[in-house]
Amino acid sequence: MKTENEERAGLLYGIGAYGMWGLVPLFWPLLKPAGSVEILAHRMVWSLVFVGVALLAVRRWGWMRELVRSPRKLGLITVAATVITVNWGLYIWSVNTGHVVEASLGYFINPLVTIALGVLVLQERLRPAQWAAVGIGFAAVLVLAIGYGQPPWISLTLAFSFAVYGLVKKKVNIGGLESLAAETAIQFLPALGYLVWLGTQGTLAFGSHGAGHTALLAATGIVTAVPLVCFGAAAIRVPLSTLGLLQYLAPTFQFLLGVLYFHEEMPPERWAGFSLVWLALTILTWDALRTARRSRAAMEAAKATAAAAAEAEGAAGAEGAAGATAGATQAPAPAAPARQAP
Repeated sequence: MKTENEERAGLLYGIGAYGMWGLVPLFWPLLKPAGSVEILAHRMVWSLVFVGVALLAVRRWGWMRELVRSPRKLGLITVAATVITVNWGLYIWSVNTGHVVEASLGYFINPLVTIALGVLVLQERLRPAQWAAVGIGFAAVLVLAIGYGQPPWISLTLAFSFAVYGLVKKKVNIGGLESLAAETAIQFLPALGYLVWLGTQGTLAFGSHGAGHTALLAATGIVTAVPLVCFGAAAIRVPLSTLGLLQYLAPTFQFLLGVLYFHEEMPPERWAGFSLVWLALTILTWDALRTARRSRAAMEAAKATAAAAAEAEGAAGAEGAAGATAGATQAPAPAAPARQAP
């Protein structure tokens, strides 16, 4: 059973992970004048370097043998690497071109898209509150599409790519650090090849704008891996319901940065769309907490019933043993043998 200190540490790890993901829009603009694709390539290359060092430190290599022997898992890892490449690249481009608010919307609606994929792909059944949340989320997308004059394709692409990534990761079922190592290993050669090509064209930003800029590009690996490590540490220490609440920290921080720091516009139709999304997430969170509370109560009741049954069985056994002992005590003593005549 987890101690109070472990849960407190897990909560801090979770806040740290989602807090870093929420503040990362402040980092990508620092990498200009490097273009979004070059930043993405550096993120892939340096993430593998950082994760490789981390795995070397903890000496976790056994998973590689199992992965190589499983073509299905290798295929799924390749799919995961592809969709997360789309997600990373689009997010970097969105931030550096002034679409932070729209990018934050993608991560707000991601839980709704994940639920929809669960129904379509995994044939999961939804509770009425979940159906209501998904319906309200769909209405929010319509409102935003009308306001934008087109569907919010940045938000939808980010939400769907990350939802597919999560679905594939669930099927692969390997640790976060190991999964990131496998994904970036697949990304590494194309990314490195692109950087080499930029160098031959004389347009590579790496090393051309001072040591500080070069160090920042190399730090993309740390920016990618550290929140993931913190998330992994939180996931094993706090309940899933707590993680579900913490996940809204990241898009909330991103939204606030977009409005208050980057001063992006928020016309009335965008506020209306976001309000509908927040309503859907409120319903979803309320339903998740209620379900978790009921499950916990049912589990405690089952434990109490099992304990009572075990106690009753023990008492019955003790009573039977006592009865047997009493019967043995009340049985007549055997007659003394007759004395032989001299």
